[in-house]
Amino acid sequence: MQNLLTDIAGVRVGHADDAALASGVTAILFDQPAVAAIDIRGGGPGVREDALLDPANTVERIDAIALSGGSAFGLEAASGIQAWLAEQGRGFAVRDALIPIVPGAIVFDLLNGGNKAWGRYAPYRELGYRAAAAAGPSFALGSVGAGLGATTASLQGGLGSASATTTKGVKVAAIAVVNAVGSVTVGDGPWFWAAPYEVDGEFGGRGLPAAFTPDMLAMRIKGGPAASSAENTTISLVVTDAVLTKAQAKRLAMMAQTGMARAIYPVHLPLDGDIVFAAATCARPIEPLVELSELGMVAANVLARAIARGVYHAKRLPFADALPSWQDRFGG
Repeated sequence: MQNLLTDIAGVRVGHADDAALASGVTAILFDQPAVAAIDIRGGGPGVREDALLDPANTVERIDAIALSGGSAFGLEAASGIQAWLAEQGRGFAVRDALIPIVPGAIVFDLLNGGNKAWGRYAPYRELGYRAAAAAGPSFALGSVGAGLGATTASLQGGLGSASATTTKGVKVAAIAVVNAVGSVTVGDGPWFWAAPYEVDGEFGGRGLPAAFTPDMLAMRIKGGPAASSAENTTISLVVTDAVLTKAQAKRLAMMAQTGMARAIYPVHLPLDGDIVFAAATCARPIEPLVELSELGMVAANVLARAIARGVYHAKRLPFADALPSWQDRFGG
């Protein structure tokens, strides 16, 4: 176990980013099509193919997921991943036609100091292609891929991942791009809201403060009163090797959303676009009530850890007025 999304067999992850652009793409590829669903809790989401993921709709499985910066421009990242998959002969078969199925979600990082003067067409389709081509069994965390330009209320955001197993040995893992309107740390201190779920000091081992003051519980949001829905969003994916139906994957995504509430304060605001995709590679049968419940519980814990790890590993952007990173303020 690497404590990464790729601890789930048959899942690969790749990044492509541009330092001058201060943005990028992360591609999650499934070696075999995976059952998938989505749950959206924020008020300002940016998504592609979300309707397809509704349990009532026909297509059951997907080939990949695109996570991207660039706001609505970044939705093109999925087209680049789709192009790479098409070259590999992957896709949903309609007679002789193969259509790679690639849902996606974006975060807004257009005001982070990077050069967004890209001309007629944004670069996200090509970044998506490069991310897919780079996908492998391990990947970096922090200021990489779709997390390169991410921010939170007070610290640099980033891309994180974590994994775990249930008591029955079913695996579940998460990946998250943390660009929240709220904060992942308590007050002005080093403590992560997700501290109770930390494993082996994976995000600094600072625990929680000895007591909570009113100031710690005050609302800290990006942009203060001027915050807008365009500036925020945490996008994530949880993957399990359990055998799930599409409806059960939807329930898993809903349960995993609890992890955002454990790691970000405040969360699910009108200003956010909080999204959880859930996918199942369907390698291990599970009992559909108690075991699915435990799977959702563990998925929420894993997502909370992934969010904290994304901020813990992030680096400050090299631009004027860039937010500090957790490492800048509190050290390792």
